[in-house]
Amino acid sequence: MTNLFDSYDLNGLALPNRIAMSAMTRTRASEDGTPTDLMRDYYVQRASAGLIVTECTQVSDQAHGIIRCPGLHRDDQVAGWRKVTDAVHAAGGRIMCQVWHCGRVAHPGMRDGEQPVGPSPIPATGDFFLPTGRVDFPVPRELAIGEIPGIVADFAQATRNARIAGFDGVELHGANGYLQDQFLQDGSNKRSDAYGGPVENRARLMIETTAAMIKAWDAAHVGVRLSPSSFLYGVDDSDKLATFGHVVRALDALKVGYLCMLEPNAKDSERGVQIEHVARTFRPMISVPIIVNTGFDKAKANAVLAAGDADLVAFGVPYIANPDLVARLGSDAPLNKPDPTKFYGVGPEGYTDYPTLALAQAA
Repeated sequence: MTNLFDSYDLNGLALPNRIAMSAMTRTRASEDGTPTDLMRDYYVQRASAGLIVTECTQVSDQAHGIIRCPGLHRDDQVAGWRKVTDAVHAAGGRIMCQVWHCGRVAHPGMRDGEQPVGPSPIPATGDFFLPTGRVDFPVPRELAIGEIPGIVADFAQATRNARIAGFDGVELHGANGYLQDQFLQDGSNKRSDAYGGPVENRARLMIETTAAMIKAWDAAHVGVRLSPSSFLYGVDDSDKLATFGHVVRALDALKVGYLCMLEPNAKDSERGVQIEHVARTFRPMISVPIIVNTGFDKAKANAVLAAGDADLVAFGVPYIANPDLVARLGSDAPLNKPDPTKFYGVGPEGYTDYPTLALAQAA
């Protein structure tokens, strides 16, 4: 019976276990988006994961939507990431870069006055954190159809840059209410051109982006993250099963390296979701590997693997506080408790200072 500690061949990338470290924003890059030595240390600490997926990484200045978010569109950023990947590989790990465009989820106050962009002039819900306090999201500028090929090209270039930087692959962030997700779902996309209306049009940006990334590297090295039950930033769809059924079949036809499928979180479930069991629902439509994410502990992870609904399980918050999560899960050791007040910030506190099991036992 398959479990978390079985090895796995991910399209030729040998994984010693089926425990993935989920992409998580931590805001420890420099102010100009260059990866730091502190980020290198953070990822090296977690190199025992079967697979690490980095925090979302912007593909252009326009894609910038998080303070101290790393980029992958300048030579110095590529060089900064190379230090990370070299160190992770030296520690025996495997690491992929999640590439990303924020779309409408941004604010001019952290973009030198530049307005965020989106498929339609509809603001994201919720608010945005600036150093001066929380502010409402602005109405985004609707992207002209002639601008879209340039965005697709940015993702292709980021993919080439990731290869130069020594990553083991890339993951398109097509989830959580960001640009590709905004185009995909009819609650945020009210366009009437070739990128709006029927699902075939709304999925076009997701599919074109993925195809361009595959051309820049190959299908085996390109994964895609999707969140069919998420309501983040107000992105929603009138028929999620039809919409995501279409897009997963199209991505499967491209033979992507994997699909990372997010299950609904507690807030999603409280609101009420159209798709309660994401991996179980979409597995029959998918032939490529599936990484399932959101809300898993050891027992739930082993159950989803044993059922055949996923091939790997990604852990998010547990990895923040437990750099040696694999060892702790393997020995059923207690987990460190994370401090949410330090999830985002600067410096090592709440980032690289969580003790490993060996250090805790020696204390």
